[in-house]
Amino acid sequence: MVGKVTAPFGIDGSVRVFPTTDFPERLLSLKEVAVDALGGVRPVVKSRLTPPTAIMQLDGFTSREQAELLRGALLMVPEDALPELPCDEYYWHQLVGLTVVEEGSNRVLGRLAHVLRTGAGHDVFEVERTGKKPLLIPSLKSLVKGVDLSAGRMIVELLPGLEDIVE
Repeated sequence: MVGKVTAPFGIDGSVRVFPTTDFPERLLSLKEVAVDALGGVRPVVKSRLTPPTAIMQLDGFTSREQAELLRGALLMVPEDALPELPCDEYYWHQLVGLTVVEEGSNRVLGRLAHVLRTGAGHDVFEVERTGKKPLLIPSLKSLVKGVDLSAGRMIVELLPGLEDIVE
């Protein structure tokens, strides 16, 4: 996923997009995007960055009313079009769904359900837990001790008292 449509912009069918990528400038070079709400790929007519968002117009959307239909839509590119990341860095879609395990005890904490962008220099992992409120874990290298995509696991060190806060 490279972005989420937040609202129409102007009257020509353009939309405001919140980038969900660490490389928002990539939105400027996209020729097409997959749109989950449409179930298919649409050519990009134009795009520009207006930090912290981008303005994009997709082919076939020429009015504010049509653009409104895209509100909340997720914009994606094929996985083979994604730039390679450095070692120990991952795309959100690779992490969502992983089993989150506590380092040392190997206790299963839950399933990583969402990655929340905070704008505070690091993201936050939302871990769903059966019969409990979600656990929010900062995505700091000091807390995330390992990710094993093939095993579907993320090993974390919990901050003292973190679980008590949400109970």
